[in-house]
Amino acid sequence: MRLSPLNRRRWRNFRSNARAFWSLVIFCALFGMSLFAEFIANDKPILVKFRGELYVPIFNFYPETTFGGDLPVEAAYAYEDVQCLIITGGEQTCWDDPVAVIADAGDGVVDGRQISRGWLLWPPIPYSYDTIVDIPGAAPSAPDGNNLLGTDDTKRDVLARVIYGFRLSILYTLIVTSVASVLGVIAGAVQGFFGGLIDLIFQRLLEIWGAMPSIYIIIILFAILGRGFWILVGISILFGWPALVAVVRAEFLRARNFEYVRAARALGVSNRTIMFRHMLPNAMVATLTFLPFIVTGAIGTLATLDFLGFGLPSSAPSLGELTLQAKQNLQAPWLGFTAFFVYAIMLSLLVFIFEGVRDAFDPRKTFQ
Repeated sequence: MRLSPLNRRRWRNFRSNARAFWSLVIFCALFGMSLFAEFIANDKPILVKFRGELYVPIFNFYPETTFGGDLPVEAAYAYEDVQCLIITGGEQTCWDDPVAVIADAGDGVVDGRQISRGWLLWPPIPYSYDTIVDIPGAAPSAPDGNNLLGTDDTKRDVLARVIYGFRLSILYTLIVTSVASVLGVIAGAVQGFFGGLIDLIFQRLLEIWGAMPSIYIIIILFAILGRGFWILVGISILFGWPALVAVVRAEFLRARNFEYVRAARALGVSNRTIMFRHMLPNAMVATLTFLPFIVTGAIGTLATLDFLGFGLPSSAPSLGELTLQAKQNLQAPWLGFTAFFVYAIMLSLLVFIFEGVRDAFDPRKTFQ
């Protein structure tokens, strides 16, 4: 798709802003990796070959009986006896000494018999966000070769939870910011363009809505509706959309009497076309200026609710819950350092990106 000359100029301006551009590159790389978190950190193998057939455990449910076991429950791939069954093609001798049988099966022979040797392809981190790591010692455990960022107070791998938690935070932020911004822009445009009684009624409603203690209402609604990701997204949008109304309203009130608007009205152009094709682009600089605050506010809301224990369920991979664990386990400083650096890097990258977008849309700024 070919870009218009205006959008090409905006992209050149953004590309010339080195800090914003490289922040975008780093953020896209981190977010792209987190989207494939199941392939990076998982307690299930990515691919299994058993008796000449391939299986994909990270996407499908396979009972232990599929691999020659006795139980109809999902195979526990981390256990040596299940690995032995897969590698040896379902040999029942695995129940006696699976480690020795796996070692003997290295050349495809078990008890002097030729077997169809299988294999398991594991992710780089063999733990999911909810996997209990079977290691000796009290929890939380310090970082080591197996758990690069240590474990939390229930012996779950911190690095795996950070990867999944980063993805959850960014998806939550993108959804809430996108929907809330669209609703806020539409409401502000309607107020500023039509003015009069419509503007007066909207302003009184916004004053009432803005005076409500949103955090307390969210906590109350969670107590009634239960905790869940989409419930939190819906409630956050409900209280987040007024953030852009004031600035969009001001821009439309300023531009509604400009000559090009009067000319468009005189030519019979529809109000919707005037508002969103001609007036809205002129309000985008002021709108984009506020987007970093909305983004950081959405991340802060999620972190605050999880830190207070009123956000997502404790089993969810939440960065706010990791911060709470750092507060409750001062003897484990790696938890606090991990939470701090993850939030610092994530928020800094997002702020730098949106600063670059704001400057790219500003016709008064041109980068060389």
